[in-house]
Amino acid sequence: MTATIDHPSAERSRDLLTGVLLGDDFRREHGFWQRLISTEPFRRPERGGTEEERRALAYERLRVLNDSLDSGARLAADPRALAALHEWLGPVDPALTTLAGIHYNLFLGSLLDQGDEHRDLSDFLRLRRVGTFLCTEVAHGNDAAAVETTAEYDRERDGFVLRTPHAGAQKFMPNTSPSGGPKSGLVAARLLVDGADHGVFLFLVPLTDTVQALPGVRVRLLPTRTGSPVDHCLTSFDRVFVARTALLHGQHGRVGADGEFSSDVANRRRRFLTSIGRVTAGKIAMTACAVGCARATLAVAVRYGGHRHISGSRGSGRVPVIAHRSHHGPLASAMATVFAMSLLHRRVLDRWEANGPQEEAERLVAVAKGWITWQARSVIVESRERCGAQGLLEHNGMSELLTGIEGAITAEGDNVAVHAKAAAEMLFVAAPADSGRFPDTGPGDLGDPGFLGRLLAEVERIWFDRARRRMSLAPHGDPLARWNAASGPALRGVEAYAQRLAAEAYARAVAGLPEGPARERLGELQRLFALGRIARSGGDLLAAGLLTADQIHGLPDRLEELIATVAPHLPELAESFALPPEVLADWPIARPDYVDAYDDPQAAWQPDAERRTGPEER
Repeated sequence: MTATIDHPSAERSRDLLTGVLLGDDFRREHGFWQRLISTEPFRRPERGGTEEERRALAYERLRVLNDSLDSGARLAADPRALAALHEWLGPVDPALTTLAGIHYNLFLGSLLDQGDEHRDLSDFLRLRRVGTFLCTEVAHGNDAAAVETTAEYDRERDGFVLRTPHAGAQKFMPNTSPSGGPKSGLVAARLLVDGADHGVFLFLVPLTDTVQALPGVRVRLLPTRTGSPVDHCLTSFDRVFVARTALLHGQHGRVGADGEFSSDVANRRRRFLTSIGRVTAGKIAMTACAVGCARATLAVAVRYGGHRHISGSRGSGRVPVIAHRSHHGPLASAMATVFAMSLLHRRVLDRWEANGPQEEAERLVAVAKGWITWQARSVIVESRERCGAQGLLEHNGMSELLTGIEGAITAEGDNVAVHAKAAAEMLFVAAPADSGRFPDTGPGDLGDPGFLGRLLAEVERIWFDRARRRMSLAPHGDPLARWNAASGPALRGVEAYAQRLAAEAYARAVAGLPEGPARERLGELQRLFALGRIARSGGDLLAAGLLTADQIHGLPDRLEELIATVAPHLPELAESFALPPEVLADWPIARPDYVDAYDDPQAAWQPDAERRTGPEER
């Protein structure tokens, strides 16, 4: 299980699997980021440093990154490049990834999407000023459309006055301190014109210089958040004036030179969603970050499992810990999940770029963000546990990524909230197209991936039918009671929907590979993923007559057989993640000589210890 890939046919197989994970054109799409994180500025320091030093390092790296780009504007305008940034920077420096995502996507992206084409962005493109994004408030997170910061139009000065009316309206967790240099932010605030509330818009507001907050802006560091240090702050405004051009305008709304408001969008909530449209790209970025972090931790766990040897049973000699079923079984299942996450992420990215029906695409992005980040947490927790106490040490990378994924689960909309919104929409959508299309002869073959896919579609249909039935039994005229009755099974339906889409992506990927080892490996993972999910719904499928009692009884054995098939290939599958050797070298337990990272140069076992110490010291 510890063999590395060096045979030409093995390299070909690895490259095919890398193409499955990263796309056929992965060298062009991902090569820049792979090379960047391999360079010295992005290598892991030998010592972690203080929190302030680590924050400073993240901003220094942001500047190195920016200097390496041919165009920050081009990056901000390219969702595929933004996703790749998060996929590769996430495992290396979560704090840097947070700063880069905010600056390039939420800040620059919003300016490019909605800003005046004559606006001078040179300070932000050259990072003379760092951009940040202030939407969430202490009292308003997932209900950000209800933010209470106001921007009131002042006709005499032809601009807006920003004000924070109370403690609950303080902007929550933006990186607004002077750390990293002068900052400007896009502030989500209620646009008031002559007392009329026109909804929430974004306003470009200078926040700090190199030393302190600007007049009228109050910035306070929040208590330390577990994980990578970012200067998360509470930010408030005391009658801060900005010019009329600070409003990011468009068809959703503008204030003209005559001081009158106009909009092509009548609905205030829709205006708000247009203003913060970059949050959807942010969800894709969170998904990419989760995929990259899960792959990295799994690769480290697989490598460490091959390097770490323990005593075998009954004097059989020392064996790698990964030889044990109790160790390689969870990693094999995690490998099937990581490929599913990666395939679904790429499907979502392709769909978003295709510019089809926007509402459907946004729902797909939201469902994928929730499911993939939750799966990533499970994979990271499992991988960390397989590395024992050493997986808890920060220098081995895993503990930092575990806390980082918690941030991704919450960022750009809490997972439960975005899944609940998707569930409410999907309750009124027809059942999956393929569900129920089973041959009259009864249950099919569990070795047939097509049959497994239809079972997953049926699981989705079962949960949504259950939700609709429960909703119909709840008291009419009480929307909350009806939703509470349906929400449990509806959320399970959203989970099943994500699993079905991942299984469909698996099927397409397997069909797209030529006959050979790569296709065999991917097919094994495909079946392991599908059977593992089907086993959790065996009772429902048995009751629906889609599985027999014998098939239910046989599922554990089938899963064990697949795990035994996948386990010997875990090292080569981890190689397909294409993690740069320099990055792997920065995590001690990923190296065969990991014990050397804990060696003591002054210890008695050193060859020159006798010469260096006297008897009294020994």
